[in-house]
Amino acid sequence: MAFFGKLRDRLFKSSSRLEEGLDAIVEEGAEEDQAAPEPVTEPEPVAEVVTAPVVEPEPTPETEPEPAPEPEAPAPLPDPAAEQPRSGLLGRILGRAAPRSVPRRALDDDMLEQLEELLIAADMGVDTALRITSSMAEGRFGKKLSTEEIKRLLAQEIARVMEPVARPLPIYPKTPQVVLVVGVNGSGKTTTIGKLASQFRAAGKNVVIAAGDTFRAAAVEQLQVWGDRAGVPVLTAPEGSDPASLAFDALAKAKADGADLLLIDTAGRLQNRTDLMEELAKIVRVLRKQDETAPHNTLLVLDATTGQNALNQVDIFSKIADVSGLMMTKLDGTAKGGVLVALADKFALPIHAIGVGEQIDDLSPFDPEEFAAALTGLDT
Repeated sequence: MAFFGKLRDRLFKSSSRLEEGLDAIVEEGAEEDQAAPEPVTEPEPVAEVVTAPVVEPEPTPETEPEPAPEPEAPAPLPDPAAEQPRSGLLGRILGRAAPRSVPRRALDDDMLEQLEELLIAADMGVDTALRITSSMAEGRFGKKLSTEEIKRLLAQEIARVMEPVARPLPIYPKTPQVVLVVGVNGSGKTTTIGKLASQFRAAGKNVVIAAGDTFRAAAVEQLQVWGDRAGVPVLTAPEGSDPASLAFDALAKAKADGADLLLIDTAGRLQNRTDLMEELAKIVRVLRKQDETAPHNTLLVLDATTGQNALNQVDIFSKIADVSGLMMTKLDGTAKGGVLVALADKFALPIHAIGVGEQIDDLSPFDPEEFAAALTGLDT
């Protein structure tokens, strides 16, 4: 997929760090193993020297027909590789030289400990790193593995952890569906709202945005720019106004206009600022005066560059605003994209989308297999 290519390219910091670490771990205690092909049943050899590669094998002397009267075909050009030994029938047919040896290392306690440290350094956290390495060792302890094999195992285990949380943003039949977007300062809330609005508008939904960050004029202006690009109206209030009051009025207008979705931006709140977190709780209470089921989605936008601090943010925001799903931004700016794995493992909250840039198509539904492959540097 096109997005996988972009994700893989932009996650180079994480993937290259993991790759380098895995290479070092394997090489530290590796033995050179000949990467021989799987044994196959081969016909009896008919000549000591193999000619240049051909589609069909040369006929044996016993079965070779008498020369026809037609002119003889020109003799094949000498093949420099023909002097080299080939291994296996497939190698002889394709004219490939014997494969080089591949460093392999036995999966033992020392190697598992080094793998755990590598995953912790990639921000997966201690518990998640232990769980993943234990699963990797199950049934494979003592076996010799190459770097490529370890990468594949690691990608499989990461995808397995994340598969249950990879869910798109649910769309409910009741309208307007209220989507409250929360997060700390600079996490990318405003940009994410603009991208969501544009994508839902393109899907035929009637969308309204409420610029609930009334304390920062730049945030309102940024939302208005996105609204213009997406053809979506942006409801605003004077700077410094009560954001809960704006949310209440926005829901009333969305109902009157028959909107499908109301996306409400909020001011960036540091999870250690009690007053700001109480203001967020007030927005939720005010919305429920009109619709006791609102907000129908509370999306927490996380900045991947914050690392393990994202775990604390999810914990605090979930208590205040009943977070229903996550979106992670700035995966292109971190060498520690593994924090998303730790979040999935600890909280099991749905991960709806991830962002790796500022363009409109840089927000995509979360795919665990693509993410695991990009994170480990594995080609698909």
